[in-house]
Amino acid sequence: MDATDARILLALAAQPRATVVALAERLGLSRNTVQARVARMEQGGALGSFERRITPNALGHPLTAFVTARVDQRRLAEVSEALAGIAEVVEVFGLSGETDLLVRVVAVDAEDLYRIAGRILAVPGIERTTTALAMRELVPHRLTPLLRRAAAE
Repeated sequence: MDATDARILLALAAQPRATVVALAERLGLSRNTVQARVARMEQGGALGSFERRITPNALGHPLTAFVTARVDQRRLAEVSEALAGIAEVVEVFGLSGETDLLVRVVAVDAEDLYRIAGRILAVPGIERTTTALAMRELVPHRLTPLLRRAAAE
């Protein structure tokens, strides 16, 4: 990624629905340049899903919790597949250290969270879990500071 790619991504972050023509005009680039770079970034995985803009609260799931799990490493693929099958599981990260997975879940209320935590613990290959309720989001997901730095370089 170079400074031009970063400028395109910044413009998309500011206006996610902007057309290629609008981006080209805003950035002073040709339409073909913007279109080719956006296509390359989409194919390379630099542009992910726009789903993260939807808040779980808007879907009736105001609680967020983080479940750490210890996993039988031989069953990691099976565990990952099972977790992906639980709708309330919104992200799963593999970790280094004493715990193997960090699972971000959303829930309707405490009773719903208890049910979801039970489903996670019941997944074959998960040996132990710990659940922590997120009290407040202090720094939301963001990449703009990194993009600004890359665009300035």
